Amino acid sequence: MSQYGDSQYGDSQYGERDGDGPWRVEHDSMGDVRVPAAALWGAQTQRAVENFPISGLRVDRALVVALAALKGAAARVNGELGVIEADVAEALYEAAVEVEGGRHFDQFPVDVFQTGSGTSTNMNMNEVLASLAAERLGRPVHPNGSPNASQSSNDLFPSAIHLAAATLVVSSLLPALGRLEQALSERAAAFVDVVKAGRTHLMDATPVTLGQELSGYASQVHLGVERLRSCLVRLTELPLGGTAVGTGLNAPPEFAQKVLQLLGSRVDLPLTEARNHFESQGARDALVECSAMLRSVAISLYKVANDLRLMSSGPRCGLAEIRLPDLQPGSSIMPGKVNPVVPEAVCQVVAQVFGNDAAVAFAGSAGTLELNVMMPVMARNVLESIRLLASASKALAEKCVAGMTADEERCRTYALSSPAVATSLNPRIGYEAAAEVVKTAMAEGKDLHTVVVESGLLTAEEADAVLDVRAMARGGLIG
Repeated sequence: MSQYGDSQYGDSQYGERDGDGPWRVEHDSMGDVRVPAAALWGAQTQRAVENFPISGLRVDRALVVALAALKGAAARVNGELGVIEADVAEALYEAAVEVEGGRHFDQFPVDVFQTGSGTSTNMNMNEVLASLAAERLGRPVHPNGSPNASQSSNDLFPSAIHLAAATLVVSSLLPALGRLEQALSERAAAFVDVVKAGRTHLMDATPVTLGQELSGYASQVHLGVERLRSCLVRLTELPLGGTAVGTGLNAPPEFAQKVLQLLGSRVDLPLTEARNHFESQGARDALVECSAMLRSVAISLYKVANDLRLMSSGPRCGLAEIRLPDLQPGSSIMPGKVNPVVPEAVCQVVAQVFGNDAAVAFAGSAGTLELNVMMPVMARNVLESIRLLASASKALAEKCVAGMTADEERCRTYALSSPAVATSLNPRIGYEAAAEVVKTAMAEGKDLHTVVVESGLLTAEEADAVLDVRAMARGGLIG
């Protein structure tokens, strides 16, 4: 019999029927609890359901999947190491595979806002896996025994958060950002020769091309991907093996390494054991960093979405340099009005991500001695931010950027009308003389070309060359 042999526990996993009613009686270290008869969970989960009727929000499915994946690998390794019986290990592994594959999600009813270590959700998983394993084995499996062997909520739960976040970043967010970068780059190439007025401080500046602007947006997205990839190195460093306080009490020394090797081969992530278990359990700095990178990506998306809104404003009284795809009527009272609804939705996502990041940063500061006690709320906000940014990026790419068009004539007219093109006159006539040309042009309603020629400062041919807005957008200096 192993040190975690379940026959030492006399209580049936299924408890006793409460007469013919819809309840059964479960037992834990605090006494009896009535549990719904059909539930796979047990006493500790039921206590958590009753103790935390707070938000109605359940733990994210990605976190449930990550917990199951870790539990399954842990069961296999514990079986190999002789910590639990081989048949129990296999039954737990098979049960974990079911949960990881999407079954039994309705058996995880605990509220997001719960005990700060995530113990309620860890025990919820232990109880569900114990019930499923018991069905296979035909004998009881105690949830605090084999399913939790070599583990503590304090190292298992944060490991699952990191695994869930890293998995979602790689499988969902990075591909979505890649699609957005591609869409922006394609439009940048299409509009490489569309010259338009540049703007700084929302005031006229020297010309750029629409392609140059869009290439800048594409680069922002690309750099966001780089930032996320850089933080994955620390996000995939898991505290598994530290058990209660980081010392690894009750866990074989090789346990964590073997679990991560087994799991890493399945999830295609570079999972590693924490370099220092006391840091990895007393603090959640990697999650704080990940959230900060998500916020950085959100800031980039806001810049892109808001600029698209500005450039598409109109259609008569705004900039109207570009046109975004018409997706839906924009007003319940103004006929024919169409609004930039996707960029607006993206901006709202950014607001939510900012709020999530503030919650994560505050929660990250709650590492007290050997444990951070705000892990569930950190998980909730990080995972939501990843999902929101992935969906928003995909929508922005496919429903907005890919179908945008440019009003080339309007763009060029704005570029030629901008007083800032006088900047190119500086090398030929000097800053002060160029400033006088601008003042005269503005006062008399003339274009710069006319004023500079009428003033005798340049010939018509020289003015044509110096005031070539296409050359200015390429960065060419007219000497």
